Amino acid sequence: MKISSIQRSQISTQTVRTYADLQLRMRDDLRAQHPEWVAPNGVSAICDSYERRLAELIRFFRFHEHNLGPA
Repeated sequence: MKISSIQRSQISTQTVRTYADLQLRMRDDLRAQHPEWVAPNGVSAICDSYERRLAELIRFFRFHEHNLGPA
């Protein structure tokens, strides 16, 4: 997903409302805080790992929320 720098700055100053916003915010924040994790070609295995883990956690909690109902 290609997002312009204007869209990125708007997302970074707004409340996160969607999973895509959260994913983009996390990716940008991790890259800004840890530039050493990013290869010259822009690839970051560590950032990708964090994104996969976030997706796993969201699936886990959605599954349990659906199956157990509200607390």
